[in-house]
Amino acid sequence: MERKDFETWLDNISVTFLSLTDLQKNETLDHLISLSGAVQLRHLSNNLETLLKRDFLKLLPLELSFYLLKWLDPQTLLTCCLVSKQWNKVISACSEVWQTACKNLGWQIDDSVQDALHWKKVYLKAILRMKQLKDHEAFETSSLIGHSARVYALYYKDGLLCTVFSVDYKDELDILVSGSADFTVKVWALSAGTCLNTLTGHTEWVTKVVLQKCKVKSLLHSPGDYILLSADKYEIKIWPIGREINCKCLKTLSVSEDRSICLQPRLHFDGKYIVCSSALGLFQWDFASYDILRVIKTPEIANLALLGFGEIFALLFDNRYLYIMDLRTECLISRWPLPEYRKSKRGSSFLAGETSWLNGLDGHNDTGLVFATSMPDHSIHLVLWKEHG
Repeated sequence: MERKDFETWLDNISVTFLSLTDLQKNETLDHLISLSGAVQLRHLSNNLETLLKRDFLKLLPLELSFYLLKWLDPQTLLTCCLVSKQWNKVISACSEVWQTACKNLGWQIDDSVQDALHWKKVYLKAILRMKQLKDHEAFETSSLIGHSARVYALYYKDGLLCTVFSVDYKDELDILVSGSADFTVKVWALSAGTCLNTLTGHTEWVTKVVLQKCKVKSLLHSPGDYILLSADKYEIKIWPIGREINCKCLKTLSVSEDRSICLQPRLHFDGKYIVCSSALGLFQWDFASYDILRVIKTPEIANLALLGFGEIFALLFDNRYLYIMDLRTECLISRWPLPEYRKSKRGSSFLAGETSWLNGLDGHNDTGLVFATSMPDHSIHLVLWKEHG
């Protein structure tokens, strides 16, 4: 058949073929295959593989490839990276996918970092650390020995662990505050070592004091003001601390009007929120309004006490374990066994170490001290982050 006649015939056949149903098309192909010889069958076999296995990541524009990749979970993407060098290059370059995956794990994200490959590496590091937490393998223990008598309280700041009843201080103010068993809070001048003021109003032992800058505005305080929080068995009192020595209590907070619910001697204040633990769970107050924003109940665990509270995680403990809670789900995601430490109902014989990771891990802040407590033999038991595997 001449080339021109063949092209005319092929056009007519194509028009007719496109008008057929799928079943009729299949029957037509079956019939043509049955009429084909070895040369035609080999040609068909070679071309079918190319037609059926098109590399869509290679063929599509990069922006469209990134859009499609967003629908895949990170573990699937890691598997896809093994398909070919081209796939690995494209998938590794999709930084938004890896950033989102890191955020979902509770990892802090620095959006100023533009290196796409960096975020894939961060995710791999994050998934390893979160697996260690899930498998209860993220920490290790150590001890400090040297005390010859009971340690009533512990205090940690800037890498230093101090053993005082309940204190906090600010170098820039040259002020140290302390809580006492005589129901008072004392304000001290650090450099002179003299007592500037004694704050009264508590009716129980003052088991926790926190000195912190305010970060929100209200009728009673402004951003930048120094605020002192003091807690006893039933109440949290809020005091202004500034250049003036004499100050009056701004507000008293409690979780029950009839004092039927006790507060545990753990208190968190970051300038925006106040968090305290009780038998009913964790209470979170908005510092601008003093309203209770949230009550996190943990019915499966009795007497769960607060060590640290952040934007993503909370650090908690009871008589047997140290716990990490994901505050987005209010689920406990990890635990670490604790020894028979000295249980002090009123003192602060246990504390958290570095706490910046509670606002989200970043691969650098999961190092150093996590938890410390005094032991019956007068030693200090430490829980530390393990190095990344």
